[in-house]
Amino acid sequence: MRRTPAAAVSATFFAAGPGVVAVLVPYWISGWRLRDPFPGPVMIPLRALGAVLVLAGLAVLVHAFVRFVIEGLGTPIPVAPPDRLVVGGFYRYVRNPMYVAIFAAVIGQAMLLGDPWLLLYAAVLVIPIWSFVHWYEEPHLRRKFGADYDTYRAHVPGWWPRLHPYRA
Repeated sequence: MRRTPAAAVSATFFAAGPGVVAVLVPYWISGWRLRDPFPGPVMIPLRALGAVLVLAGLAVLVHAFVRFVIEGLGTPIPVAPPDRLVVGGFYRYVRNPMYVAIFAAVIGQAMLLGDPWLLLYAAVLVIPIWSFVHWYEEPHLRRKFGADYDTYRAHVPGWWPRLHPYRA
């Protein structure tokens, strides 16, 4: 796929996929109202850490989408997958940076807003996301990229980032 169409499709999917999961649904759950489940001295650092997680999640998510267009010459959408295995950027640290970023953004919102319902939402999200990765994404990548994916998978963890970047 050419970069311009891949970028346009990816931008649309960014709004429809992660935008709904990490922004719209948390808004529906929380109304983005600040709550104080703990005293102020606890909430201040909790909110600060939450804000960092939200911003970091957004940055990682945008970067991962860009990697699909630039490095993979495709999109993160299963119907328009990348032509090349994406192993650069944050993919050198964790195989699923988009999903990790979504979890970080949702958990960050829970901390920032003081809303435990968002933590429950994040816990529930684990089931469909892990299932999709395990039952669809990984087998598909193994079929499409073969030994290259197996080598990458052997060196880069799926969910907890490694400290030093993988060098293909």
